[in-house]
Amino acid sequence: MPFSLFALQPELIRAVREMGFQKPTPIQEKAIPPALEGKDVLGSAQTGSGKTVAFSLPLLSRLLTGPEGQRSLVLAPVRELAAQVEATIQDCCRFTRLRTCLVMGGESMRRQASGLKSGADIIIATPGRLLDHLHNTRGFDLKSCSFLVLDEADRMLDMGFLPDVSRILERVPRERQTLMFSATVPPEVERLVSRFMKEPVRIQIDPPGKPAEGVVQKVYPVSAAQKYDLLKAFLAKEELASVLIFTAMKRRADMVANVLKHAGIPARAMHSDLTQSARTRVMEDFREQRFRVLVATDIAARGLDIRHVSHVINFDVPLFPEDYLHRIGRTARVFTIGDAITLMAPHEKDPVRAIEGFIKADIPRCALEGFPYDVPPMLTVYKPPAHARFSMRRRNIPRGRGRRGP
Repeated sequence: MPFSLFALQPELIRAVREMGFQKPTPIQEKAIPPALEGKDVLGSAQTGSGKTVAFSLPLLSRLLTGPEGQRSLVLAPVRELAAQVEATIQDCCRFTRLRTCLVMGGESMRRQASGLKSGADIIIATPGRLLDHLHNTRGFDLKSCSFLVLDEADRMLDMGFLPDVSRILERVPRERQTLMFSATVPPEVERLVSRFMKEPVRIQIDPPGKPAEGVVQKVYPVSAAQKYDLLKAFLAKEELASVLIFTAMKRRADMVANVLKHAGIPARAMHSDLTQSARTRVMEDFREQRFRVLVATDIAARGLDIRHVSHVINFDVPLFPEDYLHRIGRTARVFTIGDAITLMAPHEKDPVRAIEGFIKADIPRCALEGFPYDVPPMLTVYKPPAHARFSMRRRNIPRGRGRRGP
C-alpha cells in the first residue's frame, strides 16, 4: 500500500515522497494505522526496518491536528541514534512549521536549554542529559508532552538506563500516547510495558534472533596473527565500496584504522573516547563517502542508518549473539543487499557457535582465494562429537533427576 492511503496530512505525504520512499516497510505498514488512532504501540523489528519513520509520521500527525502547545518526546539510548532520529524527523516535517530540539551529552547545555524553553514541538533526547535539564533548567518540564516514544528500548535497559527512564516517564502526563520500539522484547522490556503502557498493540515483524533479509553472512577462519593481513586483502577488492568494521575495544579500533591508513586505505575510527563533535564529523564524512572504511566499537552497532554500507566486517567476534545481529544490521538497510563477514581466530570458535545457535543457522565457512594462509582454514562448521554433547547434557541435569534409587 502507498503512504497516501494512511490518514496523514498532505505535507507529510509530500515529505515522504521527497525522501524517496515509494511504499511503507512492514513495520511502518502495521504500526502507523494504530498509532494514528491514538493507541499505544509496542513494535518489535530488526534494525534497518524503518522504525524511525514508523513513529515519526504518527507523532507529527498528532502535533499537527492536536491542541496548540502540546509536545512530543523521543528517548534514545545513545547520542548517534538521537541525532539520527532528529534528522529523520526534520526530513518528515520539512513542509510544516514544527520545530525539533536535540538534547544529548557532548553539546552545549545552554544552547539546549534555550531550545527547550523556546517551545520546541519535538524533543529528541538521551535519558541522562534530559534529566540534567529537568533538574537544572528553570522553566522546563514535561507536563505538555502528550506523545512519548521509547526507541531501542532493549538497548536502553542493557545500558542501565532503567532508573533514568523511569524517573523521566513519571514526569510525563499519564494521559499520553506511548510508542515503544525494540529489536527484542526481553522480560525487562515487558516490565516497562506493563508499568507505563496501556493495552499496547503488539507488532512483531521478524522473529527474535533472525538477521535482516538481504544480509549474506560468511565466516573466514584465520589465525589471530594474520587477521590484519586478511583484512587488508579484503579491502583491496574494489567491490567493497563502503565498509563498516567492528572491533571489541576502543584501542583496537584505533590500531585497525592506523594499520589500514599505513597501507594506503582511507579509514577512520569512531568510539566513545572521541568528543561528540569529532564523532559527528566522522559520521558526516562517512555518510558523504569522503572515506570508505569506518572502524568502530559497538557504539555504532545500534541505530546508525548509513544506507550505502555494502559490507560489515567483524574484525573481532562479538561475545554476545545479540551484538552480532545489531552489527550486521548496519548493512542491507530497507530492502537492500549487504555482506556480513566475520574473521574468526581459533579462540573465537565458541562465540561463533553461540551466534549460530542464536540465529538457528550455520554460517558458511569461506577462504579468500589467493591469500597465503599460514594454516589452511577449516571450511566446515565445527560440531562437538556426540559423546561431548551427551556429557554436556548430563552435566546440565538438575540434582534429583535422571537417576533412580541409590
